[in-house]
Parts: sequence; C-alpha cells; structure tokens
Amino acid sequence: MTDSADTILHTLPARLKEARKSQGLSLEAVANLSGVSRSMVSQIERGESSPTIATLWNLTRALNVDFAGLMDQRALTDVIETTRASEVPTIDNIGAGCRIQILSSPDQAGEHEVYDIHFTADGRLSSKPHARGAVEMLTVLEGRVHVTSGSATSELRVGDTARYAADVPHEIAAMAANARIFLIVKSAQ
Repeated sequence: MTDSADTILHTLPARLKEARKSQGLSLEAVANLSGVSRSMVSQIERGESSPTIATLWNLTRALNVDFAGLMDQRALTDVIETTRASEVPTIDNIGAGCRIQILSSPDQAGEHEVYDIHFTADGRLSSKPHARGAVEMLTVLEGRVHVTSGSATSELRVGDTARYAADVPHEIAAMAANARIFLIVKSAQ
C-alpha cells in the first residue's frame, strides 16, 4: 500500500469521529442523517471497515464536511477532547457504598475502560467474570483496599498497584475507611 493510502486509512476514521463529536452527534444521529447504519458508522470510526465512495459521500454530507477537510492532518492534531467534571458519567447503583466515575469514552466500552471509584468505609464492588482474558489494573489513590481475584487476595495501600485476572469472579473492598482507586479494565483482543 502506498504512503498516501496508509495515511487515508489511518486518518479517515479519526477525522470522521472528530467531526461527529465536534457537532455533538451520536452514532445514531449520524446514521439517521446519512442513511448509513449505526454499526457501519461505528466500524468506520474504529478503522474496522473502509467506506465506499457512496458511503463516504453520505457521511460527509451528513456531517457537513468535505473530504479534503477530513484529510487535513493539521486539524487532527489541533484538537483536545475534553469532558468537564460535571459531565463525567457516574454510576451509584452498582456495588455497595461505591460511586463509579467513567473516565473512558463510550466508544472504548468493552476494550479499554477507565474508572475513578470512590468507596465508603464499608464499600465494595463485586464483579462477575468479564470476557475471557480480561484483566484489571488498579492503583490506590486514597485509603486501603482488599482485592480478590478468584482465590487470590491482596491488601493495597495508597500508591500500590495491582494487576489481576478479571475473567474470574473478583472484588474490590474498602478496608475500614473511605478509599479511592483508579481502575483500568482491559479486554483481551
């Protein structure tokens, strides 16, 4: 493949996603505007599918951008995707005594997820096995936690990091006081 073709195949997915997000459009909205299925838009944005000229035409019209604008490398590097603290999705009804803030973007769900989790003194997050090969990595930011993965256990203090299998039953529990962790869940590829 030529350098130019490589550049197009690498740049196009990111630029389409950037154009969609800059307009505040969901995958569903772009699908409705373009006539391209939601799953196809998602596959194109992840670089898993190369669009036909007709599909690209429909997407660029729906996003009100031209192909040349999509391929402008300078614009790709001049963007910082920001989520304000007040906009970070939070889950309070999973686990006991824990508040989970989702730091990763929705399009990473099931691949590479990042969480900031706050526990009350008796808080715990018990999880059923994730997909085969999934692993979790956590770092304790405040307090102490007890981690269980299958039959293995570990107690962690501030600054400690643990890596463990998440394709078995696993649990994170605060030890005697409030705690806070930074958690990364990585699925097997």
